[in-house]
This record gives sequence, structure tokens and C-alpha cells, in this order.
Amino acid sequence: MIPIVLVPGLLCSAEVFAPQVAALWRYGPITVASTLEGKTMAEIAAAILATAPPRFALTGLSMGGHISFEIMRQAPERVIKLALLDTSARADTSEQVARRRALVAQARTGIFRSLVEQLMGVLLHPAHQNNVALREVILRMSLTVGIDGFARQQEAIIARIDSRPSLAAISVPTLVLVGDSDLLTPPDRAEETAAAIRGARLVVVAECGHGSTLEQPDAVNLALTEWINT
Repeated sequence: MIPIVLVPGLLCSAEVFAPQVAALWRYGPITVASTLEGKTMAEIAAAILATAPPRFALTGLSMGGHISFEIMRQAPERVIKLALLDTSARADTSEQVARRRALVAQARTGIFRSLVEQLMGVLLHPAHQNNVALREVILRMSLTVGIDGFARQQEAIIARIDSRPSLAAISVPTLVLVGDSDLLTPPDRAEETAAAIRGARLVVVAECGHGSTLEQPDAVNLALTEWINT
């Protein structure tokens, strides 16, 4: 039995991993980490490590991937296996920074709910745009994190370092997974990450955007089950 720590992405609560918890619980105790403590990636990672099992398998989605890179820098000896879902090892460009700060400013004008609904157009594959249940989950998670949480998370993302120089130091079994139509962290970013980590396995999920754990849970669960059993 291997303890598993799942780290959610931006504006995500534990619900983003609901399908994975159901699929992975038989392999070991599962913790869905909080990303609401700390103002920087280093602080968020340290808070997660403070309550995590002594050794564990680590899965990070999107922003959770950025946090996972930081965990690997702070305590590589505690991570048994690593899974990186829909994320990038690169730091933000100046254009991305400006876009993030503009979104936070918009959210603070009182249109947070409608802003989240607009973001779904970028987040989801076209085939899933009209999935009412999926949209409700995303909205519910976003409202749980809230505007202040959103702002803190965005600033932590903006300030993160480029993780590419540290990828070669990762020596644990690693899965890198991405949706084939992920607009936020495209497949070429996943390919770059997988190529830099020795022995990493790359999985590209068909008909999937940035929200792989909820958009294509069966495919993600299969990849994670194979990863945890490797």
C-alpha cells in the first residue's frame, strides 16, 4: 500500500480528483492536499509536506504540477512516484503574467461567477463545453476557493521559478499526462517535461482539454492505475 497525495489545480477543490479517489483508494490511503495555505509555491509546498505521509506517491494537476515540482526540490527523498497532469515546467511569460493579473482584477469587479463560466471555454474540450454536470462541478469548486484564494494562487503561479533545470534530478517513476486539446498547457509542454525526466512515460488523452481528471476520468484513471502499480 502506497500513500497517495493529490494536489489540485487553480480554482480547484478536492472535487477535481473525485473520480481518481474512487479508482485509487484500493492502492493506499489518499490525501487531497489543500492549496489555500501559503502565498508562494515554496510556502504551499511546505504546508503540504508538513501534513503529508513520510513517503508518498505524488500527483499534481496544472498548478498542482507547479507545486509538485517545488515539493520535489524541497523533499525529493519523500516522493516515491510522481504524476504530472496538464502542467508545464516553464515559468510564465510576461504576457501570461499580464493575463493572470487582468483576470484577478476582473474577478474583483463582482463578475467572478461569470468570469469562471467564460474560462470554461478555454478549459474544456469543445465536446465537453455543454456538459451541464461538468460545468456545475467547475463552478462549485471555483466558488469554494473564492476570489481571495484565486488571487493568492495566481500570484504564487506568477512568481514560480522555471522548473526545467531541475527536471533531470527527478529519478522516481514519473507519468506525464496531457489532454490532446489542452490550450493552457499544450501537449508540447508535456513532451518537453517527459523528455527531460529519465524514464518518464507520456500519455496524451484523446478528446480532452485542460481538465483531464473530470473530462476523461476513465483514461486518467487507467494511466494512474498503471503508474501506481509500476
